[in-house]
Amino acid sequence: MRRDLLASFVVFLVAIPLSLGIAVASGAPVAAGLIAAVAGGIVAGLIGGSPLQVSGPAAGLTVLVAGLVQTYGWRATCTITMLAGLVQILLGASRVARAALVVSPAVVHGMLAGVGILIVLAQVHVVLGGSPQESAVTNLLEFPGQLARPHTQSALVAGLTVLVVLGWSRLPRIAAFRLVPGPLPAVVLATAVAWALDWRVPRVDLPSSLLDDWSTPVMPQGTLFGITGAVLSVALVAAVESLLCSVAVDRARPAGVPPADLDRDLLGQGAANAVSGVLGGLPVTGVIVRSTANVEAGGRTRLSPVLHGVWVLVLALACGPLIEQVPLAALAALLVVLGVRLADLSRVRDLRHHREAPAYFVTLGGVVLFGLGEGVLLGVGVMAVLALRRLTRLSVRTEQLVPDPADALAPPRWHVVVEGTFTFLGVPRVARALQRIPADGSVDLDLNVDFMDHAAFDAVHRWRLAHERQGGRVDIDEVHEAWYERAVTGDMSQPAKTPLPARWWAPWSNRRRRSETELDAPEMSPADVLLNGVREYHGRTARLVRPIMAELAMEQKPQHLFITCVDSRIVPNIITASGPGDLFINRNVGALVPRHGSRTPDDSVAATVEYAVNVLEIKTITVCGHSNCGAMAALLAGGAEVEHLEGLSRWLKHGNHSLARFLAEKPSGDEQPLTRLCKINVMQQLDNLLTYPWLRERVEAGEIELVGLYLDLGTATVEVFDQAGGGFAPVLDEAPRPGSLT
Repeated sequence: MRRDLLASFVVFLVAIPLSLGIAVASGAPVAAGLIAAVAGGIVAGLIGGSPLQVSGPAAGLTVLVAGLVQTYGWRATCTITMLAGLVQILLGASRVARAALVVSPAVVHGMLAGVGILIVLAQVHVVLGGSPQESAVTNLLEFPGQLARPHTQSALVAGLTVLVVLGWSRLPRIAAFRLVPGPLPAVVLATAVAWALDWRVPRVDLPSSLLDDWSTPVMPQGTLFGITGAVLSVALVAAVESLLCSVAVDRARPAGVPPADLDRDLLGQGAANAVSGVLGGLPVTGVIVRSTANVEAGGRTRLSPVLHGVWVLVLALACGPLIEQVPLAALAALLVVLGVRLADLSRVRDLRHHREAPAYFVTLGGVVLFGLGEGVLLGVGVMAVLALRRLTRLSVRTEQLVPDPADALAPPRWHVVVEGTFTFLGVPRVARALQRIPADGSVDLDLNVDFMDHAAFDAVHRWRLAHERQGGRVDIDEVHEAWYERAVTGDMSQPAKTPLPARWWAPWSNRRRRSETELDAPEMSPADVLLNGVREYHGRTARLVRPIMAELAMEQKPQHLFITCVDSRIVPNIITASGPGDLFINRNVGALVPRHGSRTPDDSVAATVEYAVNVLEIKTITVCGHSNCGAMAALLAGGAEVEHLEGLSRWLKHGNHSLARFLAEKPSGDEQPLTRLCKINVMQQLDNLLTYPWLRERVEAGEIELVGLYLDLGTATVEVFDQAGGGFAPVLDEAPRPGSLT
């Protein structure tokens, strides 16, 4: 109760000046902003599904409401607000709230930035003592003339307001200052100065009672299409802004606060808009500024936003004469600051990383030049084009394979890989790559595509027939579904699509997704988790690897022996991009190789090396260490932490040579001791391998190559031991092969 009471008062202090300023900027009666704050706080607070979200009039709807007021009049705009609320109630009852989240944040941020620019262009005229024009272009054209004849007293009031707002956050971090938001002292000081100096500046004009001007809602006069569009615009824009605000607040909610129910939240917003429209208030939506203030001030339940609405109601009923002393220039200055913050271009940096900046700028420009609805539609259109481009993205790689020196008469071989979604849009790229292959070439064509339309199939099939007629050979392999094979055979039925292994490289805990019906189910045992993994393998992966496993079933021919630690964070096949049959793996604690003739005998590693070298005839032996190795940490600690584990203590004695080498070598740079020992251990195990005479002979003869690798777990990068330099270096990207076309 104490937390919510304090938070409600803080939010109330934030809401008062902004509600008044938004009403003025919308061309509505000033009381409409207070009515909307009361309706949003009490009605949406009681019914809504986000306990910490605070609703009220928002700057994001200012331009839309101002246009409606100019077109239909204020009372008809109230009717539109009421009808928009009913539409939101229907949407909430239909449980489609999450569908509003399909609107890209790039479009939403672009819309808010455009609204911010419009607010600045309009309110800067009020700051200078004039009146805003009908459009952004007109406001911009009229600005030089307004600047040439400013109202000095209004400009001074506005300047003082801006200085206090910007300077308030830089005051010492005293608790009293933290509780009072900057806009309130800015407006209070500007009002006090204007009153004390008896400046003649335009001020707020309130009716004697909030309901004095109330009358029955008036139906808008206009075409059905226009009125319907206005209602839907208010309903959808307010809904999207509110839902995005709810999601943002939900991510920052403290422990113990229930998660947001978006459908119920839409019901609450609809009810608040219906009430606000009937009483003569502005449209209501969730407001991120007030909601953030509520969370930071300690709000924990829906009591806080409800009480904030009560305080606004009490102030409006009891302090009307005081509010009427507030200069309009002070409220306009607040909106200028808010508009600049809405138009913050720092978000573009994040959007550029995802290549969504074009949608942001198109939405911004559309809102400024044409209007809110038109700008949003333009932004949605750009996002649709970008999404279509991504969905149809296709890559084509072509390379000439190195011929077998023993077969000089063999035709040239080419490898072509087509990856992505293969539609008619990608046909020119693929056709261009295939046509560059000589007529007598032997081609391995890998179709790693998740979809192939008829145009793509026709292009590949016609090229294949023509290439084979000219003496070439074409071998087509399909990695996903057999789109090409089914088209050739005429079997174009749509089988149930078996998805590829979803993030097969991720841990079980990351891949498990429990459905809503399983939320209350008991936690699975480790054995059940393991068997679920097997079931996933059978259902998704076995079909894909079965042809490979069938070839390897009777014989293995690995070329590499891979010795690494038993640490669960190391997956050799991932860090080497290898598959079944590529690596012969030995894992042990610390990736240790006991020296030949060691006093502590252990033949497990030696047996692996002997079999790999003498039976499998491997060509490479790799020792792979890693960062934060527990075995190396135990060595640094002198074995005290594991002395109660007899078997492990005996095994770690094989690491004493690594520890002695660590102590003997002088550290260079600022490398951590554990990191340095982990790398030294890899070098020492390579030396330990050379203590076996029969292996040393083969290494010196060039029959076997020794490789040292080091995996940095924090960065997921691999370094290779450079014997010439005596240290580890990053693995460089492979240079293009000779004869590559791409």
